[in-house]
Amino acid sequence: MATVDGVVKELRAKGKEKTRATYARHGMPAEKTLGVSVADMKLAAKKLRGEQALALDLYATGIFEAKYLAGMVADGKKMTREELDAWAEGAASMSMIAEYTVPWVTVENPEARACALKWIESKKEHVASAGWATWSGLVATRADEELDLAELKKLLARVVKEIHKAKNRERYTMNVFVISVGGYVKALLAEAKAAAAKIGDVSVDVGETACQVPVATAYIAKMEKAGRVGKKRKSLRC
Repeated sequence: MATVDGVVKELRAKGKEKTRATYARHGMPAEKTLGVSVADMKLAAKKLRGEQALALDLYATGIFEAKYLAGMVADGKKMTREELDAWAEGAASMSMIAEYTVPWVTVENPEARACALKWIESKKEHVASAGWATWSGLVATRADEELDLAELKKLLARVVKEIHKAKNRERYTMNVFVISVGGYVKALLAEAKAAAAKIGDVSVDVGETACQVPVATAYIAKMEKAGRVGKKRKSLRC
């Protein structure tokens, strides 16, 4: 059976300075990053799938790649509410963990909606970002019949009111939430388009990268033109 020390040792061996520099440009703390590619982490995850306790221990190391790998290995359905909260709290200074890894596992859990509602109220940027990203994941993966459309309308109105005053990564994830509602909840397409129009361009500091903040109106229109509106995803993991 694999151990945390063994897995971390393997990750270190696959680290490359070029990849480490790329992660640093995306805001990952250099002192907690090894430089392992996502492709290599996917290969490692195949061998570790199902080792739930190991996934939790990997996340607890504080190493970026170990956390990311943990999200590939963990079964969100088996995590407790306390564990999900700990993962959201533990994503500080790592936007890729807060906005990808944490939502990946949370949307699989029965407590996902409760977590998302709690997290978006947090004063901590990374926790609030994880909350909005979880909401985006919920609308992307849950059937419309399982969603509270009235609640989603209120959240859209909240984004319109608060987005330009929110913290940096919150702005990004709020914007993605509007796009997700428009793209995945057909019954709320009109409401999402109206919210996107009111929001307009969203300014986000994306560091020393070529990343761009998607314009919600244009992105929703693109999904609509492609006939993708309302087509759900089976999983958030990529």
